[in-house]
Amino acid sequence: MDDTLARGWSAPFDYHFVWRGLLMAVLLGVAGGLVGCVLLLRRMVLMADSFGHSLLPGVALAYLVMGHGTPALLAGALVAGLLTSLMSAVVSRLTRLKEEAAFGSLFVLCFAGGVALMSRIAAPVDLLHLLFGNILGVTGADLWLVWSTTAITVLTLCLGYRALVVDLFDPAFLALSGYSSRWTHGVILAVVVLNLVAALQAVGMVLALGLFILPAVIAYLWCDRVGTMLITAAGCGGLLAGLGLLVSYYADLPSGACMVGVLGMGFIVSLVTSPRHGLWGAWQTSALRARAMDGRESAGRP
Repeated sequence: MDDTLARGWSAPFDYHFVWRGLLMAVLLGVAGGLVGCVLLLRRMVLMADSFGHSLLPGVALAYLVMGHGTPALLAGALVAGLLTSLMSAVVSRLTRLKEEAAFGSLFVLCFAGGVALMSRIAAPVDLLHLLFGNILGVTGADLWLVWSTTAITVLTLCLGYRALVVDLFDPAFLALSGYSSRWTHGVILAVVVLNLVAALQAVGMVLALGLFILPAVIAYLWCDRVGTMLITAAGCGGLLAGLGLLVSYYADLPSGACMVGVLGMGFIVSLVTSPRHGLWGAWQTSALRARAMDGRESAGRP
């Protein structure tokens, strides 16, 4: 009986597609956690969500023009994301609109155009995968894409770490040092788009933002330093995303939803138990303040 149970638990590791999916989940979690920290600290979370939806017209247009093929669809998504970021920057610079307002306007326009284009496609099987993900069906080429994206993300943050931290907390000093905040912002947007495109095949554009934000907020609840936050987010993202994939296999549930769901459970646990920035820490702080007030009142009584 024990051998049968152990065999059942180890069964998924007998398949190469599970190993590919597991490795892809870990890589996406690591890169997503790193990117999510930057988005969270720069208060660009909702802008990243707009990015995810703005990829839809590029994907649909690539399907109509170049036909079936994952590389073509991913190329269309990448071009759409980069064009959206460029157009929002131009609009915010030439008009009185702030960048988030420009992003929101372009997001609605792009999403509507993407839905209209999708209606012209008879059998959009690949588009459904890009919307909702299919990580257990990824190929070796998809895995190499995610591996390359993760390597680029890690390398970019390592090389630009000092400039990024200065830009986050003292952009005026960054400008005096000879660096442009516009370049930092542009590099961040490019890395975000690249990671969104890489996550399309795995979890789809609907759930991709969860791989970015949830590891970041988990780390934010536990860490007070940027470097520690980045490392914690990458570790939590890779571990919990991989665990979510295994849960999806055993529970026979959609992989992307399980990956984001396990990350969400990690967020809830952190939100409750974090000793300094969570609900438990807030309750302890309130209790200490109440005791201190009671002590002062008692000391002041005759």
